[in-house]
Amino acid sequence: MKKYGIPTAAYEVFTDMEKALAYVKTAPMPAVVKADGLALGKGVVIAETHEEAEKSVRSMMEDKVFGESGARVVIEEFLEGPEVSILSFTDGKTVVPMVSSMDHKRALDGDKGLNTGGMGTVAPNPYYTDEIAKQCMKTIFIPTMNAMNAEGRTFRGCLYFGLMLTTRGPKVIEYNCRFGDPETQVVLPLLESDLVDIMFATRNGTLAETPVHFSDGAACCVILASGGYPAKYEKGFEITMPERMPENTQVFVAGAKLEDGKLLTNGGRVLGVTATAAKLPAAIDAAYKSVELVHFDNAFYRKDIGQRALKAYKKEA
Repeated sequence: MKKYGIPTAAYEVFTDMEKALAYVKTAPMPAVVKADGLALGKGVVIAETHEEAEKSVRSMMEDKVFGESGARVVIEEFLEGPEVSILSFTDGKTVVPMVSSMDHKRALDGDKGLNTGGMGTVAPNPYYTDEIAKQCMKTIFIPTMNAMNAEGRTFRGCLYFGLMLTTRGPKVIEYNCRFGDPETQVVLPLLESDLVDIMFATRNGTLAETPVHFSDGAACCVILASGGYPAKYEKGFEITMPERMPENTQVFVAGAKLEDGKLLTNGGRVLGVTATAAKLPAAIDAAYKSVELVHFDNAFYRKDIGQRALKAYKKEA
């Protein structure tokens, strides 16, 4: 991204502690100090002050609190703003973004608790306006495709952009080369074109001539998880639900298995209940009504999926 001018958090890498210390003295705060190696998920410090940043650099590079993982340190700009996930189709010549979505990573209501693989999603993401979409196409999506072509690594398929909408414009926080989970559970139900046709087009280089249409509606997915997830949890509880779920509702089974004709829990995120509707508030309401029809012991789910999106949605309305 640095090489091709794609907007992301500004950063510098250091192997010399004195140079790192000199840099943090003038770097804007807060800043992110990272040990550039495996540190069991603990090698990242968000430093609020220059003193805290200096202390973090010394503990990693001088005191070696993370061993050799702290021999190289990354000092990075701290990014703030709403997050947005954009899945896109690309055949290496054309990029077609799908409808935007918003993930909810924390396990508990109010964005509290441990990070998870995602406790629910809504689409579209009301923070992602038409104006921002145009800006992302110009500064992120097309430059990424062109950069991969320039590197001799043409990408065809589903390219996932994890973005943060900062006060200085949209910036990339992650890429994935797959459909993201649980974003896909709200994005694809809104797709009106034939997915197989689109997939062939990404392979054959004919995406520019292939229709890709999404509905103007909205979708909400609520994840039912095993009690204790993402830490320790039990498996093997029977899952019950009606044979026919309400109209415009789908249940995506994930951490479960069929045994002797019964569906049993077999993972942390057990299933996702997705509802579609003409408007976001109705989609959220329908998803939660359907969640109440699914049962297994020790089940838990967030009660506030989509609430942050609704704040922006109401402003827009």
